[in-house]
Amino acid sequence: MACLGVFVAYLPITSVAVTLPAIGTAFGASTAQLSWVQDAFVLPMAAFILTAGVFGDVHGRRKVYLVGLCLTASGALVALCAQSISMVWIGQALAGTGAAALLPTTLALISHAVPDFRERGKFIGIWASALMLSLTVGPLVAGPVAESAGWRWIYLLPIPIALIALAVAATMLPESRAPHARRLDWSGQISAAIAVTALVFGVIEAGVYGFGDPRVVVALLAAAVAAVGFVVIEKRSASPMLDLDLFRSRAFTATTLVAMIAFLALIGFIFVLSMYFALVQQLGTVEAGWRLALMNGASMLVGGLAGKMMHRIHARFLIGGGLLMVAGAQFALLTLDAHTSFAAISWRLVVLGLGMGLVMAPMTATAVSAVPYHLSGMAAAGNNAFRQVGGALGPAVLGALLTAGAVNSLPQKLIDAGVAEPVRDRVIGAVDTEGLAAASGLNLGADAPAVMNAVGDAFLDGMRLCLTFSGVLTAAAAILALVMLRPGRAVEEQPAG
Repeated sequence: MACLGVFVAYLPITSVAVTLPAIGTAFGASTAQLSWVQDAFVLPMAAFILTAGVFGDVHGRRKVYLVGLCLTASGALVALCAQSISMVWIGQALAGTGAAALLPTTLALISHAVPDFRERGKFIGIWASALMLSLTVGPLVAGPVAESAGWRWIYLLPIPIALIALAVAATMLPESRAPHARRLDWSGQISAAIAVTALVFGVIEAGVYGFGDPRVVVALLAAAVAAVGFVVIEKRSASPMLDLDLFRSRAFTATTLVAMIAFLALIGFIFVLSMYFALVQQLGTVEAGWRLALMNGASMLVGGLAGKMMHRIHARFLIGGGLLMVAGAQFALLTLDAHTSFAAISWRLVVLGLGMGLVMAPMTATAVSAVPYHLSGMAAAGNNAFRQVGGALGPAVLGALLTAGAVNSLPQKLIDAGVAEPVRDRVIGAVDTEGLAAASGLNLGADAPAVMNAVGDAFLDGMRLCLTFSGVLTAAAAILALVMLRPGRAVEEQPAG
């Protein structure tokens, strides 16, 4: 049931990623608005995952699991019926809230069923494989569905799966709670939600209007104030949502930072890559889906093995080595252009996927095993929360870098392509207002091929900026893991009795 829950939770990420260009065309959405399609899902995961963990500890994990499945199905239904981009956001937000309920609950179910942390690593490896299976299946199913029936029908798949899981869990899943009493921390929840939402909003809007825009300045200041408030509230709370003493554990701190950085790079990379396939290589959703499935399929195959390998290889080498593979693949992707073949892209994506597969299970297992048993649920929720913060920042940060790099490069690319000045001004104005995808909607007549080639070249400049940033960040995370995750005795307690 833990594997089924995490499968449902993560299914929308890559299935939606391959159809972002189609959603953008349907609603005339800008790059920033498409960033919000991804972030509308990931933001609630980041904002509510800690509170969902507390709800499960207090009121029962089975109940929270069932609520998560209901919200996931409801969100998919809203997006399926969406008539505007804002309705897609609402559906994504509901599904993301459901995922926030499912993620800490599924890990807590494993911790409850497998109290021996040495044995637990194997099951967390299987859980990580289920997560990656979801990311693999998503684009494989979404591509054919979107091309044959339309993009909105990709939201049909999670509904029956969630309903089946709901029926099985309602009858078979036993109830469990935390062995130590906890209380809900509403002030901590509110401050955390404001901090995460304001930060992501500020970064996305900065990509459109610049960091000097008053809205951006206010949003980033609000994020900083709310983050400080969260720390103060949690330090003073008798029952904190996230016990900051967890960060006294070097292993927990390292894996949490690595999780945030790795997911910023990964989810942001998937967002940029899906746009590259559509705008530069002009691939259909099926072809784009197969390419993403290669990466996630490699992660899935390695994920289950990584949990078992922890008994023989220390987590620092699995996590650090895996992240170095990811960084190397991202740097290798810098050579992509409009005509790069499937074979040339595929080996790079497979290497990236293999690296992420080595990271996922050891990262989660190390965070959970680094703290006393009664805090394992909070540790899992905290690790997942920071992971989702990184996932929310990924499309925001890399989307802003992509737009900035491409827009700055576009005027010269149009000149190099021999496009006349009136047409150049028209294209640049549309792109400044609505993003790069707006160029394909203009009626440019005989200039259309030259303009689209120039837009593709400008996009590649922006993408290379994103890949460089992402590769450097991932390499830094690898060094952090290798330095901080030195071998030592796990801080693990067996449950009383």
